[in-house]
Amino acid sequence: MASNWTADQLTRIADDDELRIRPLRADGTPGRQVIIWAVVAGGEVYVRTWQRRDTGWYGRVVASGRATVDLPDGEIDVTVEDVGGAGRGLVDDAYRSKYHRYGTGTVDRMVGDDAADSTLRLLPTPPREAGA
Repeated sequence: MASNWTADQLTRIADDDELRIRPLRADGTPGRQVIIWAVVAGGEVYVRTWQRRDTGWYGRVVASGRATVDLPDGEIDVTVEDVGGAGRGLVDDAYRSKYHRYGTGTVDRMVGDDAADSTLRLLPTPPREAGA
């Protein structure tokens, strides 16, 4: 699936340690913004949690399939796609490379089996056309 991220957006996400994400509720209203780790791998944006659960930011974005992320060029609506362990090696390598300075204990949790199974791809939602 082709990504609609711009090169600048991908660079920003790849370079910044943290990403601000706001799950959208089923009715489309925004939830509480949280700060998470995100990586760029193969031109796509991926996020994980090392504690998969039905509550918190992770459970909410999986339930609704939608969120917003904050970048310097504004808030971007995203569709959330659960990819589980697909492409695991590439995403694991991106986490190791980006976050290695936090120590192996922390990074090992983000590349462990449970975390890998929680992998989500964030896809920018195309803007709605006027009158749509």
